[in-house]
Amino acid sequence: MTSSSFHDTPVLMPPEQTADRHWYSIRIQDLFPLLMFAALIFLAHNWLERGFLASLGVLQMVEGRIAWLSSPRGRAISVLVQLFICYLLLGWTATLSSEYFPVLLLPVLSTASYMGFGSTVLFSSAAIGAYLSFLLYIDWSQMTIDPESVHTLEVRCLVLGLAAVLVNTLGEAKRLESARYKKAAEQLAIANKNLVDAEAAVRRSERLAALGQLSAGLAHELRNPLGSIRGSAELLTRSTAAENAVARELAVIISEEVDRTNLLVTRFLDFARPLEPRLESADITAVIERAAKYAKVSLVRQYSPEVKILPVDPALMEQVFLNLLTNAAQASAPDAAITVSTRVAGTDAEISITDHGCGIPRDQIETIFNPFVTNKQGGTGLGLAIVAKIVDGHGGRMSVESEPGKGSTFRTYLPLVIANSAK
Repeated sequence: MTSSSFHDTPVLMPPEQTADRHWYSIRIQDLFPLLMFAALIFLAHNWLERGFLASLGVLQMVEGRIAWLSSPRGRAISVLVQLFICYLLLGWTATLSSEYFPVLLLPVLSTASYMGFGSTVLFSSAAIGAYLSFLLYIDWSQMTIDPESVHTLEVRCLVLGLAAVLVNTLGEAKRLESARYKKAAEQLAIANKNLVDAEAAVRRSERLAALGQLSAGLAHELRNPLGSIRGSAELLTRSTAAENAVARELAVIISEEVDRTNLLVTRFLDFARPLEPRLESADITAVIERAAKYAKVSLVRQYSPEVKILPVDPALMEQVFLNLLTNAAQASAPDAAITVSTRVAGTDAEISITDHGCGIPRDQIETIFNPFVTNKQGGTGLGLAIVAKIVDGHGGRMSVESEPGKGSTFRTYLPLVIANSAK
């Protein structure tokens, strides 16, 4: 074996591939590897060589386009199959002297591009070992190898390993850069969502302020005529003869309807009245328990020990939880348990109330905290509006997740700042 038996051949580089491509997303740069493989197949000496080259071409072209081959296990199996095909091709075409030696770069560089340093060293060593294993088939009693041929073998093996390590280094830098971009994109998406939530909260606060002023004026204007109507109904009841049952019944109906309207006016005033929470360090779980007792609901408690003492107005927050628990109970089956959980969410305490009731239509989720929005028969639509106003007054916020037919989760976020400083 002499050095002249080793032919200098150009090195085939693997086609650029990414895991998120699809079969139909063929770009013009994807055509060049295809054309090169086609040329290699055309230049092959026989059909067996063409079959080996076609198999390598197929495996190279489908890498990154089949989900399973994008997994670590799939890539490892693909590389092993390619190494086996390369081994057969070299064995069929003059082994160590084969003109197809550069095809070993295909599986090695695929590993270096997509896998870690350890896998790169492992598979490049396997490729070099497979190539040098042909030395075992030489009859050394009839053939010798000159120093120049040994030098050529050494250079080929070192270049193969060097190419793998360099490509892996570049691939690792690209993967780290992609990871940074992905993390930045995720952070941007979170910031964008927070901005959208903040804008929605501002819009809701503006609507609440405007409607609050309107409600206050309207309520004050209604109170006087309602008092006159009720007084007239009572006089009518006392002055109507006992035998005139119809008139007395109508007077009673008038009084009841006036009382119901007066209650609605009172809620209008509660909604319109400026909120000035008297913050104190209170046990939020105790506030929830009192609200559950008044709402007469059974709870599944998932309290975090990290959420205990919060800076709240206990009376106002009790009203918040009473309203939310009552709504959850009304939306659920009789005697169904309501799940209440607490946890730390950044700088806030998150209190979640989850039911498994009828849920809320998706097109109504954005408006449920607006005044006069309700699905209840005879409801005023002020309950959740008052809840949102109280929570806003505490410097917190509300959010809701719901799926029709499966239930809803109302989340109340309250600041932890004063509670933490108190600790």
